[in-house]
Amino acid sequence: ASALMQGLSDGYFVIPYTIGDHLATTKLEKVAEDHPACLQAKKDAEDRISKLLGVRGKRSVDSFHRELGLLMWEKCGMARNRSGLEQVIGQIRELREQYWKDVRVLGSGATLNQSLEKAGRVADFMEFAELLAIDALNREESCGGHFREEYQTSEGEAARNDADYSYVAAWEYQSGGAEPILHKEPLVFENVKPSTRSYK
Repeated sequence: ASALMQGLSDGYFVIPYTIGDHLATTKLEKVAEDHPACLQAKKDAEDRISKLLGVRGKRSVDSFHRELGLLMWEKCGMARNRSGLEQVIGQIRELREQYWKDVRVLGSGATLNQSLEKAGRVADFMEFAELLAIDALNREESCGGHFREEYQTSEGEAARNDADYSYVAAWEYQSGGAEPILHKEPLVFENVKPSTRSYK
């Protein structure tokens, strides 16, 4: 629960107030607007905006957001299991497919449009939710805020697997719906060795 609350705190309350100052006070190299990477990024953003506005479906962005949240709460929350994670990955993919066929985004892309901003965020949430579930399925142990029901002691405590999972998982996004690629960054314990935490 602590890790979950820290993530919420950092994501919703800390980052918005710190990243702006960091970007404003950091010396960055000037980037030419006609650089191929800039032109591609601009085109990708414009294409995505057009795609979101062009769906003209019947369901609100909020209804999809709520449904995604419930799926994650039920199947990829603090306690999860293989069956639920496999189910939710499929359900998220189906929901994302529905989203791009039936979402209704009001307004246009020519001016500030909070509905469009939220639609873009929810589209990102779909991708991120799927990755969270894939990562949770991949990690066959219980550790911290990640409790896999099939990996627990006889007393119901989390059963870690330090031999196989002492790494940070860095997932590489693949466009076009391709499976993400896992890159493992090993954790090296020089001064303190991992030990089992006891709440007794």
